[in-house]
Amino acid sequence: MKDIWDFTRCVSVLTGEIELLKQISAAQNRVRQAVMSREWADFDEKTAEVDRMSEEFAHLEEERAQLFTALADHTNKNGEAKPFYALISGLLPEEGRELSHLYRELKMETFKMRALNETFLSYLNEAKALAAAYLEAACPARGGKLYTRKGHRVSQDLRSIVFNNRF
Repeated sequence: MKDIWDFTRCVSVLTGEIELLKQISAAQNRVRQAVMSREWADFDEKTAEVDRMSEEFAHLEEERAQLFTALADHTNKNGEAKPFYALISGLLPEEGRELSHLYRELKMETFKMRALNETFLSYLNEAKALAAAYLEAACPARGGKLYTRKGHRVSQDLRSIVFNNRF
């Protein structure tokens, strides 16, 4: 079945994506703050909330892609691929301006979230490197290996480490 171009539905989807990105960004900020302040209570619920909204966003993104394909079919009579702004030039001026505004806002929210996530990932990588360096300095005889309390070797991903500081 071929999708039909619907301007109103496209505006609704773009607006929904923008609002959902803002909600995801706020939820990710709560996760970020919880990690940085080491508050692990309700951490699983916070990450589950982000995952749920991400799935919802993926659904909207799929719908947006279908609508843009329908827009291409609607405005592009010779079948060649065109960028977004070339596609909306075939619409009414008011529709083109509104879609252009929403698309720019969606891109800005996406770039903002990407920058925050990259910063957070850098923080986590630095914390991981610091923990590994500390373990190497504190226990040079262990040779870069981690063990369970029963003496079994475990991976070095440093997801969760507990120090037994009682001797």
